[in-house]
Amino acid sequence: MTKAAQKAVDTDETNPKIDPKDTSNQIKDPSEWTTGGEPMTGAQASYLKTLSEQAKDPDAFEPDLDKAEASQRIDALRKETGK
Repeated sequence: MTKAAQKAVDTDETNPKIDPKDTSNQIKDPSEWTTGGEPMTGAQASYLKTLSEQAKDPDAFEPDLDKAEASQRIDALRKETGK
């Protein structure tokens, strides 16, 4: 077996994305995010602002939300607006 082929085999055996027992790349609840306490991203802020305007609920947007809080509000507003 060539070195490249052996490396591919070794990589496949340790690749967590193909390990059915590895759950590290599954969708997690925002309350479980390790970065959930960090300030929301610019993309989250923009989307949350847009959704709050579409839902006619300007109070849903608060500029000091963290990532997890913003994600939860986005999910709620998406359900409310059907987006």
